[in-house]
Amino acid sequence: MASASLASLSLVNFLVADMQTGFGAFVSVHLIKAGWDPGHIGAVLSAGTIAAIIAQVPAGMLVDGTSYKRNVAAAAIVAAMVALLLLATAPGFVPVLVAELLGGASGPVLMLAIAAITLALTRQSQLGERLGENARFAAIGAAIGAGLLGLIGTSVSTAAVFVVAACVGVPALLALFRIRRSDLLQAPARTGHHTAPIPSARRCPPEPQWRVLVDRRLLAFIACVAAFHLTNAALLPLAAADAARRADGLADLITGAATVVPQALVAVLSPWVGRMAGRRGRRFILLLGFAALPARALLFAFDGTPDLLVPVQALDGVSAAVFGVLMPLVVADITHEGGRFNFALGLVGVAASVGAAASNVLAGAIADVAGLHIAFVALAISGAGATALVWLIMPETAHLPATRPAPHVAPHVAPTTS
Repeated sequence: MASASLASLSLVNFLVADMQTGFGAFVSVHLIKAGWDPGHIGAVLSAGTIAAIIAQVPAGMLVDGTSYKRNVAAAAIVAAMVALLLLATAPGFVPVLVAELLGGASGPVLMLAIAAITLALTRQSQLGERLGENARFAAIGAAIGAGLLGLIGTSVSTAAVFVVAACVGVPALLALFRIRRSDLLQAPARTGHHTAPIPSARRCPPEPQWRVLVDRRLLAFIACVAAFHLTNAALLPLAAADAARRADGLADLITGAATVVPQALVAVLSPWVGRMAGRRGRRFILLLGFAALPARALLFAFDGTPDLLVPVQALDGVSAAVFGVLMPLVVADITHEGGRFNFALGLVGVAASVGAAASNVLAGAIADVAGLHIAFVALAISGAGATALVWLIMPETAHLPATRPAPHVAPHVAPTTS
């Protein structure tokens, strides 16, 4: 039984999300207080975003090909800790730029390593529910981290925020190495997924990367993911800007609540989403999550009162729960036989990042030219198109779960693997 390792995995998700909260809005606040101008702040934040995008695919290739997934995750945690300490102690342009590059690149590596560890520890029939548990603990960690770090930033200093966030990396490392090596080596007894065992124990070499790149199921999913984020990313920033204009002094409180409420719903709904994806299929659950996008945009377009921001953002919790669970689950389905799970997941991550970047640019331009109302209508149309795209081109990827691997799976033979 791998129950102790799974409990440690839950703790890793909680602590990592808590730690990574330090890379959020606190960076901008800290740099503003240090006297930075908006142009330089935008430059270093953009550098971090670009690093995160560039790191996705190489990180996937690294995690796919290594037997030392815990060590890869540990290296990413240490890199994030170093980045946070740089932000706390050296507010000059070069150290902050290095910190943003380290923080941006370590995030995808850590996410992919955790996904690979999850795949190795989980029975095939329970993968959806386990991914839901990952999302639940990450959401709780992010919410608690935001509250705790916000309190520290207010009562102590913004520099203290990064020191505390970095310190969270220590228990995260301890929890990571409480995931037992022997449990990871027993992956073939739980699942027939090609990528779950260590490389030396896989039944055959993975399929060539070019074949992953032309897989129609993966290409369809990449298109759907990009369309999802093209709509989703700009909704809260635009709604928060509208709330700031209308609610004046209450804008920060309303925006904070609109951020926390979806996280709470992700924590509540994610395991259910995983179970339902196993019972009803991936495509049905994807449609539910995508359909919340145009609904949110239309509600913002036709009733932009600040009081509506929090309840409407509850729909974002539905979408976030669906997306957080289904993104790795669908990729695991697609790569079940041929492997390259993390490589494919990295490709999907690039699509998500590019869609989000385009969303903020395009929606912001529409709002500047035609106003917020038209921008929300445009996002509603985009969201409806994204939902239609899932309906039209996304196949059902779920397969019948196997409780035993195929007979030709090779035994694992690397006792020193970490």
